[in-house]
Amino acid sequence: MKRHFSPHEQTRPEENNLFDRRTFLAGGLLLSAGALAGCQTAVGLPDQAELPDEEFDYAAAYAALPDGDYTWPAINYKNFDQQYLRQVVEYKTRERPGTIIVDPYNNFLYWTLGNKKALRYGIGVGRAGFAWNGEALIRVKREHPIWRPPREMIARKPSLERYWEKGYPPGLKNPLGARAMDLWQGSTDTLFRIHGTNKPSSIGKSVSSGCIRMWQQDVIDLFNRVPLRTKVVVLSEDPNDTA
Repeated sequence: MKRHFSPHEQTRPEENNLFDRRTFLAGGLLLSAGALAGCQTAVGLPDQAELPDEEFDYAAAYAALPDGDYTWPAINYKNFDQQYLRQVVEYKTRERPGTIIVDPYNNFLYWTLGNKKALRYGIGVGRAGFAWNGEALIRVKREHPIWRPPREMIARKPSLERYWEKGYPPGLKNPLGARAMDLWQGSTDTLFRIHGTNKPSSIGKSVSSGCIRMWQQDVIDLFNRVPLRTKVVVLSEDPNDTA
């Protein structure tokens, strides 16, 4: 089988409904067979799915996913490089377990587990994903979020003005996808989002818009693991750049 390598969104307070639902898919791949087989994460929300192990079922993890009033389409994961699939990897960091680390340069998001391991997801990074870096907390978690286009996007595409007042409704075509996690620094909304995407082919790529995109199945999986006030670190430079 051939492998293929491969918006700032603004919210208003009335949209910031907090959600805390968990469960759904286990998924991923272990680098060393049996290293975490059958074990449960020691960080994150209770009752979450078990960590990925060597018996991971890609077909089930990325199948069409019923979710309330919507069914998110299946991901044709075989068309993507394996590195972008949800999996447990070796990862060294000084951050505490339960921290999210976003590497926009290599299109990865890590959720640290401790013991030099992390649950890694493939991401797509828009220009907004490179416009902000640093540390923040997930202060708002939104299920089936409303999307409101930023003013600079409306300036480029005036037809989006109609979505400024009430926002783009939830659903399969919504740019934020199935879930959104909003990053705040103190009382300031950074306007940086980790969210789903209705364009699955953008994972593993740099794209024209958006912050940090994830497959719908993956953003739901992460959403069901991380609590509010989870620390997020967005890297300011490529960790592979040793020059």
